[in-house]
Amino acid sequence: MAQAKEFTPAKLIIGLIAGRASVFEAAELALVQRHGPVDLRSALFPFDASNYYHKDMGPGLRRLFLSFADLVPPDRLSAIKVRTNSLEEEIGHGFPDLRRAVNIDPGLLTASALIMATAKNFAHRVPLAAGIYAHLELLFGKNEVRCLEWTYPDFRQPGYQAFLLEARRVYLSRLRRDGGRAAAGIR
Repeated sequence: MAQAKEFTPAKLIIGLIAGRASVFEAAELALVQRHGPVDLRSALFPFDASNYYHKDMGPGLRRLFLSFADLVPPDRLSAIKVRTNSLEEEIGHGFPDLRRAVNIDPGLLTASALIMATAKNFAHRVPLAAGIYAHLELLFGKNEVRCLEWTYPDFRQPGYQAFLLEARRVYLSRLRRDGGRAAAGIR
C-alpha cells in the first residue's frame, strides 16, 4: 500500500482585478503584509474577455498578477481565499465611491498546474473547505501552457501564460535549490 506523503509546497499566485492604480496599490500592500514579499509582478492586462464585473466595478478594468516568494502548503488554499474575500471588503472601505473596489483571486502554481480558488461551485470544481472550491485552470508542459475546456477566456491569452510560465520557472528553480523541500519559507 502506498504511503501518503507531505504535499510539495506551492507558489502562491494572486490575480487582482480593479480599475484604479490606487486600488491595486492598496491591495498589494495588504497582501504583502499577509503573504510576504512579491517576487514577480505581471504587467497590467486589460480585463476585457468578460463583462462579468462591470455592474459592480465599472468598465476599464485591468488584471494584475502577483507571485509571492514564500511558498505555501497546498492545503491552505481555502483559508487564503476566505481571507482574500474579507480583504476585498476591507479595501473597499477605503474607496467608498466604488460599489466594489477589487476582486482578489488566489491560486496555487505547482510544477504541473495552476489551481485557482473560487466560492462558486460547478461540475469540474473540487470542494476544499469553508465553501471554497479548487478550479483547475491550466496545465503546464515542459515549456507550454495547456488550456482546458473550462479555462476562463482571459487565462487563454499569451500575456497571462508568459507570466505564469516565468513564475513556474522561478518556482521550479526554488524547488531544485531547496532539494524539493522548499519548506524554509512556508508561511
